[in-house]
Formats: sequence, C-alpha cells, structure tokens
Amino acid sequence: MNKIVGRKKEVEYLQQIVQSEDPEFVAVYGRRRVGKTFLIREFFSNNFAFYFSGSENSTMKTQLENFRNAYQAYFKTIIPTPENWTTAFAMLRNAISNMKKSGRKIIFIDELPWIATKGSNFIQAFEYWWNTYASANSNIVLIICGSSTSWMLNKIIKNRGGLHNRVTRQILLQPFSLKECEEFVKNQKLQLDIKTILDYYMILGGVPFYWKHLNKSKSLPQNIDNLFFSNNAVLKNEFTEIYNSLFKHSEKYILLIISLGEKRMGLSREEILEISGLTDGGSITRMLEELEQCGFIRSYYGFGKKQRDKIYQLIDLFSLFYLNFIHKKNSTDEQFWTNNYDTAPLSNWRGYAFEQVGLWHIPQIKRKLGISGVSTNYSSWRSLGENTEKKKYQIDLVIDRKDRVINLCEMKYSDKEYNIDKDYNDILRIRRATFIEECKIRKTVHTTMITTFGVNHNTYLGNVHSEVTMEDLFAF
Repeated sequence: MNKIVGRKKEVEYLQQIVQSEDPEFVAVYGRRRVGKTFLIREFFSNNFAFYFSGSENSTMKTQLENFRNAYQAYFKTIIPTPENWTTAFAMLRNAISNMKKSGRKIIFIDELPWIATKGSNFIQAFEYWWNTYASANSNIVLIICGSSTSWMLNKIIKNRGGLHNRVTRQILLQPFSLKECEEFVKNQKLQLDIKTILDYYMILGGVPFYWKHLNKSKSLPQNIDNLFFSNNAVLKNEFTEIYNSLFKHSEKYILLIISLGEKRMGLSREEILEISGLTDGGSITRMLEELEQCGFIRSYYGFGKKQRDKIYQLIDLFSLFYLNFIHKKNSTDEQFWTNNYDTAPLSNWRGYAFEQVGLWHIPQIKRKLGISGVSTNYSSWRSLGENTEKKKYQIDLVIDRKDRVINLCEMKYSDKEYNIDKDYNDILRIRRATFIEECKIRKTVHTTMITTFGVNHNTYLGNVHSEVTMEDLFAF
C-alpha cells in the first residue's frame, strides 16, 4: 500500500470493507487509465486468494484457458481447461472452500466485461456462484473491476436478474484532484511548482497514466508536444481509445462528446440531438447518464430553471483539450504547443479550462468560503439579454446556499494577480444587479473571484466579497 498516492477516501473505504464481518461484493469502475487495477493490487499487496483478469478481444476458449492458468498458479494443482464457466466457478468454489488460510479471502476478477464474451453464459454462471456460495460466506470479499463502464453499470450494478441488488459496495474511481496530482508529482520527483501543475492539469486532467509520461528534464510545452503532437506521441490516439474501452457502440458516445464540445456552457437534450444528428430515444438519456457517471460531463439546471430545462456540459479536461487543438486540425507541426504557447487561441482556451478546473474542485472552493458543512446547489446563469437588445451576462458557477447566501463565482486565469479595472468593475456590479432583478432574488448575493494568484487590492475591489486562489484549490 506504500505505493498508493492520493486516494485517501478510497483507501479508507477499502479498509472498512476488509474490516466488515459480512460477505462483500465490490464493483470498481471508472475511465481508462485512472488506476483501478493499481489501487486494488497495491492496497491488498497482491495478497489475493484468487486473481484472474479478462483478456481484451479474446474468445471464450482463451478466457477459460487463462482462468485455468490462474487457478493452477494460486492453488498449486494441475487441472484441465474447464469446458464452460459453470464448471470453472464450481472448481473455484471447491478450491476456496478447501483453503486452510483463515480470515478474509480476497477474490479479485479484473476486466470482467472482457470475460463475458457473447454466448459464453458467463453472467449466469457468475451470479449462480455468488448467490449460492459466496454470498453465504462472511469471509469472502469479491472485487470485480472493469473499464467498460456501460457494461459494469447495466450488467452488474443495475442488473435486474439474478444479480439485482447483489453489489454491496461501489467505487467509482475518479481522476486525481489537484492535491493528489501534487503528491504524484512529488512521488515522481518532477519538482514542479503548483502553477505548472495547474497548467498540466488543464490539459491532462487528473489521469495518473498521463502524468507518468512527463519527462522531468523537459519544459511543459516540450512535454505536451511529446505527448500529443510528435510523430510518436503517446496520447495522439487516446481520445478515441478512451471511449472505445468504456462503451459499446462508442462512436455514438464520441459523437455526443464532440457535440457538447461545440458550446462551452452546455446544451439541452434537444440541442444535442440537433447537433449530433442522433435520433431521439431513451438510449440518448442512458448514454448521457453513463457519460456523467464517468465524469466526462455534468448535468445541471440553469439558475431558476425548471426540471425539463436540464443542461449537459462537457467538463473532461483531456477531451476539451483534444477537441480544441487536435480534432480535425491535421497539424503537422511537431512543436505546436511550443510554437503557439503565447498566442491568443491558447490564452482563450486557458481561461475556459481554468473554469472547468474550478468545477472539479467545488469542495475546495466551499472550504475556502467556510461553508463546507452548508448544504448547497450548483448551477450557472445566463441573462435574458440573450434574447433581447440588452447586454448579455453569464455566470459559470452559482452556489446557492441554505444559509440564504448566493455566491456568484467569477473564475479568471492569469499569470499574476488579476487586476480589476473600472470597466470590469462596472461589469461585476451590473451583472450582480441584473441577476438579482431577473431572478427576483430575496437572498444576500456575494461576488466571489476565483483566480490563480488572487486579485490586486486596488480601488475597485469593493464589489468583491470573497476570494479563492489557485493555492486554495490544492487543498484536500
């Protein structure tokens, strides 16, 4: 467990599972490369009663042969390849029952979706084994893992057959926070300041696998060129591979992601259908729910809007970067990031990416505001000026608090203290007044600035009620 960086909550949760006196059926899922297998193997120090992993794009025969090999390695006995999964699980039952080892027996089946090949009847054999044997043994902890999130959700967690409500615990492993990335950077001896970590985070998100490829002898622009734009770039094809690994019929999910990338504040369901060209139906709702559960998108209601006005917004930083600078760009410049580092398009993108970082760190924002224990709702707001001759205003993050205060959060990326001049001060003042008037607010409304290095305390700071800095976002 010494190699685990971050993952404090997940480690505490796994400790609770081990200390439980009941049989446990734990489903671990999450996006590709996020570290699911690493977490389980390191936490248990590979001390499993049985460990078996599926093989991608392999036949049932190959999967059963791999099961046989794992069985022989763990139970030190030679067996023939099982003819089917019913026989395989019967053999596993006998082997586990005859183990002399006392205490909890950890059974880890990795990449479960790859094992359940078409026509294999794996699910039927698996559920029979759990329902008739494992669920009745208090010393068994079964952990299943898979990157194919739609499969894990539909076939296991939301199963309506023999596995209905059988999962006792779930771990949706999300990308690292900024603080966890800082710990990872220190562990890798990269020696980066928090501003540089933030800049990497706006591109890579919190996916550990991507961070592992940073070369400590190279600058940020050089590393990004190596990862994305060079001829042999490690992550050049990663965007497609992410969704291929997670979802069946991934081309539809990719089309949804590309469509959501068209509008920064998000799209309604109807707008998504129009832009994507996909046909209406329950499958779109299901796919959007799965994308949200994986952390690629968020759904929210505009402040004061009704339930039917739900908006879906792309918040996955890696996907946002890809769609902005790689998708359909066909650039042949292997030093694209280095050569364009100070250009206006990159500067505009950084502003938006910083806003998304803020959405990934709302608990840290609340902590700085001193409202960690206060119940809150989050939304965005767009003024009615959008459809009139009045000036349009928008706020990307509105925190509506149960203590009758609303924080209008303005997020600004800068390489130094952010300076509020007279014109911007007028915008802050008028926008707050417009929000109060249009939404008929009867609460106290605070303007909150979320910036990298704070706000210059000049004459125009009076309309700012609270500040959150980059350093605050690095808190646990």
